[in-house]
Amino acid sequence: MAPALPQLESITIATRKSELALWQARFVQQALETHYPGLHVQLLGLSTRGDEVLDRSLSKIGGKGLFVKELEQALLDGRADFAVHSVKDIPMRLPSGMLLAAIMSRDDPRDAIVGPVKHLGELGKGSVVGTSSLRRQSQILARYPDLQVRPLRGNLQTRLRKLDEGSYDAIILAAAGLKRLNLEARISAFVPLGESLPALGQGALGMECLAKRRDVVRLLEPINHDLTARCIRAERALGERLNASCQVPLGGYAECHGKEMTLKGFVARPDGSLVIAAEMAGETAQPEWLGIALAEELIAQGAAAILSELEP
Repeated sequence: MAPALPQLESITIATRKSELALWQARFVQQALETHYPGLHVQLLGLSTRGDEVLDRSLSKIGGKGLFVKELEQALLDGRADFAVHSVKDIPMRLPSGMLLAAIMSRDDPRDAIVGPVKHLGELGKGSVVGTSSLRRQSQILARYPDLQVRPLRGNLQTRLRKLDEGSYDAIILAAAGLKRLNLEARISAFVPLGESLPALGQGALGMECLAKRRDVVRLLEPINHDLTARCIRAERALGERLNASCQVPLGGYAECHGKEMTLKGFVARPDGSLVIAAEMAGETAQPEWLGIALAEELIAQGAAAILSELEP
């Protein structure tokens, strides 16, 4: 017998219009229609300012919130019931009245090298590496100060084309996005987590809705992956305590091992001249506590000085 629908016969998902975002929304759509065979799920594709402004880095035009504001407005005015985001694109503090209702099982959290080398150390002095994040930039320059890192914006196809046209010697992208669009063959090598900690929430899909929409929260319960959600809660607590933004190079990654969770994190200067990293273990049942505790440890080690340097 099919599960009973929680008072809903149809639902609308807000999503960005990029090929990757649409893949992610359709993935959620399929999961819901599989679980609720009688449910009609439709997509509302929207363009965001983050998609439209491609000549400047995110840190200079307003940060990750530029990828979600238009989708949140669709929730507020009733055009959509919930939005699907890459969790790494969601600001640490949601607007009042918004809720992260569900997190799906996490895909590959690693960064990936695309280009003619399997390790950035193989590139010659002065080679140009393209990346869209200060997080990646700081970790690259900390290990390979002789390389040049230049901004790389646009959808996956645009970034790959810029590499193919010779604008960069190699580029760094999220492995999950390449895999989702069947572009894994373009990956030269996966960057070990020990060399490049991912963005907070990288590889995970999150569903955002109005906090008052308890019907939507109930609908999404079957596709929520509890352990992934707990890891994401720890990572986002870390980011919130550090007041994470696109102006601050930081990363973090949590893993659950039964009743114990480990969380790694770092804060760095954009040029990689100073990287402060730490790791901590705690209870899976208290992910926010672990995130805050690790943030305090990073601050105690000197992250506060970096954060004050980078405050706008």
